[in-house]
Amino acid sequence: MSKKRVLSGIQTTGNLHLGNYLGAIRNWVDIQQDYDNYFFFADLHAITVPHDPKVLAENTFKLAAVYLACGIDLECSTIFVQSHVSAHSELTWLFNCITPLNWLERMIQFKEKAVKQGENVGVGLLDYPVLMAADILLYDADVVPVGEDQKQHLELTRDIAARVNDKFGKKKQPVLKVPEPMIRKEGARVMSLTDGTKKMSKSDPSELSRIDLLDPPEAIKRKIKKCKTDPVKGLVFDDPERPECHNLLSLYQILGNKTKEEVAVECQDMGWGQFKPLLTETAIAALEPIQNKYNELMSDRNYLDKVLRDGAEKASITANQTLTRVKDSLGFLPPL
Repeated sequence: MSKKRVLSGIQTTGNLHLGNYLGAIRNWVDIQQDYDNYFFFADLHAITVPHDPKVLAENTFKLAAVYLACGIDLECSTIFVQSHVSAHSELTWLFNCITPLNWLERMIQFKEKAVKQGENVGVGLLDYPVLMAADILLYDADVVPVGEDQKQHLELTRDIAARVNDKFGKKKQPVLKVPEPMIRKEGARVMSLTDGTKKMSKSDPSELSRIDLLDPPEAIKRKIKKCKTDPVKGLVFDDPERPECHNLLSLYQILGNKTKEEVAVECQDMGWGQFKPLLTETAIAALEPIQNKYNELMSDRNYLDKVLRDGAEKASITANQTLTRVKDSLGFLPPL
């Protein structure tokens, strides 16, 4: 029985932090052998908001190195850059011509981001979900992992696939595979270091709110030293009045590979002055292997180039088969 195919993309903006790693990437590493994985770096999505052209390529390259350093296995996973597979852009245009405008105007993320950008909002931001639909449908994905903020976009993907199949497919021969959402086992829910009620995010303007996977030891020490705490002596889990306490204890538990019960006993009589150095030491030790592997990969650019080139070649074969299928169904003249 063939493995189910999974498709997942990540924007090439900002650095990956502990929330990305503990909440998603580490889980994928643990279960990747069970699936046929396609992981791509969404540089086309990254330019739907204002971006710096000087760092786009380097950020993309670094992200590939981080994925490999975290344990993504090329034996069962294909990694590639979105813009290196031209079918993403071409299929998006075809979908644009059959997607009703009002489907896009009701997208919650567009409304929220458009308010922030004001008069500078681009068409790409409105069209973002159509590109996302093309990303997914190109690879005949069986399942797509989604978070709360992407559920509406996956529903649009399914609607577009159904529309193509209904209008241009045959009864027993659909043009596109309609993917299912993957509600995977939740990873660690890592909260901001400056506000224990909010998720750690790379879009937070304060770098003190997060620990990036590539932060050097002195940066980790500084961020933990300055993180928000409370004046209460003794550290406990699950106190709704102490969200920061729960978050920092949870980080210590996960990064130190301890049980919740072990941490509860160990830290019940501690003050923050004693606990913060302990958490700092544990975080630095946990990230050291990832950082060492990352530095090794970044020192061999030829290897990374080959990984991304091979990934794009493999992805293009699958993507172009789907693109040809869609173009044929729409009635285009095949290349002569």
